[in-house]
Amino acid sequence: MAITLVNPAELPEIDVYRQVSVASGTRLVFVAGQVAWDADGATVGEGDLAAQVEQCYVNVGTALAAADATFADVAKLNVHVVDWTPDKMPLLLEGIARAAARLGVTPAAPATLLGVAALDMPEHLVEVEATAVVD
Repeated sequence: MAITLVNPAELPEIDVYRQVSVASGTRLVFVAGQVAWDADGATVGEGDLAAQVEQCYVNVGTALAAADATFADVAKLNVHVVDWTPDKMPLLLEGIARAAARLGVTPAAPATLLGVAALDMPEHLVEVEATAVVD
C-alpha cells in the first residue's frame, strides 16, 4: 500500500478518519469534487443529506477506480457541506456508513469538513474531493 494511516497518541482519535496519512507511492490522483449526481447527471437524494453524502462517496469510488485506485489509496478527503451545523453530523456519518457498505470499504483517510454557503447547484448539499497516491 502506498498510504499508511496514523493516529498520533498526542492527538484525539476520531472514529471516521485518521489524523495523518503518509504517502510512499509514485503516482498522484486528484479527484474533482463529486456531488450527488448519477451517471446521467440527475441529482440523487434531493433534500436528503445522508443520501447525497452516500452518492458523493460512491462517485469518488468510481473516479478512483478509473485511475486504478481505491479508497485505500486516498491520502486526503475534503468534504464541503452547505450551511453546515454540528447537528447535521449524524446524517453525514450515516451517508458515509451507507457508502462504505455499498463499496465494501472504510474511508478513513484524513478529512477536512468545511461548511460552505452554496455549491454549483442549489439542490446539491455536499461535495467530496479526494487526493490519492498509488504505487
